[in-house]
Amino acid sequence: MSRRSGILEFAVLGLLREAPMHGYELRKRLNTSLGIFRAFSYGTLYPCLKTLVANGWLIEEPGSAPEDALAASLAGRRAKIVYRLTAEGKEHFEELLSHTGPDSWEDEHFAARFAFFGQTEREVRMRVLEGRRSRLEERLEKMRASLARTRERLDDYTLELQRHGMESVEREVRWLNELIESERAGRDQRSSSPDGAAQQHHTSGSTGGLPRRGTEPPGDTSPGPSTSPDPSDDTVN
Repeated sequence: MSRRSGILEFAVLGLLREAPMHGYELRKRLNTSLGIFRAFSYGTLYPCLKTLVANGWLIEEPGSAPEDALAASLAGRRAKIVYRLTAEGKEHFEELLSHTGPDSWEDEHFAARFAFFGQTEREVRMRVLEGRRSRLEERLEKMRASLARTRERLDDYTLELQRHGMESVEREVRWLNELIESERAGRDQRSSSPDGAAQQHHTSGSTGGLPRRGTEPPGDTSPGPSTSPDPSDDTVN
């Protein structure tokens, strides 16, 4: 399984944990909620769904029947397939949420992991955020060293492009620092309260650690252009 297909499976399981959906609805959520999936197609999503069904993590159910079955039949419309997360699928997704290895710090995977931080244990969130920050600090150090070596050989535009890249990484590091400090502050506040242990048990997966001013991840996460659904997909006869 490729890294990108693994990220897509993770995102699909996470969205279906919230509620059952049909394929077009899933694709729309992936586009609007997770900007990293703007460019993928139905030809990518449906094989992923079939794989998840084959693994026993999803089941397919017929959608709600049209109110006028005869009119729907004459119009050539068919009931859409609804995908529902199984108990095994929920358990598998929770296992994936607990992973904090290097893959969770990479660009695309981190964006998907961050989108489901509300369902992630606080300690896991901290490890992912700190790992991401360390990865970016290493990248920033290499970028600075490279720029110092090649500065004299670069024209003004190439130099400006490299500076822009460095500023983007520096901005994300500052954003991560704010998130990490907010997570720590929230944890310390609960630990110092009289009922801190019980409160932590009930809020371990909450988003209470986010900065109050509403920090958002850096980068363009605006939804891409809308795509009309393929009438041949996502249906049952």
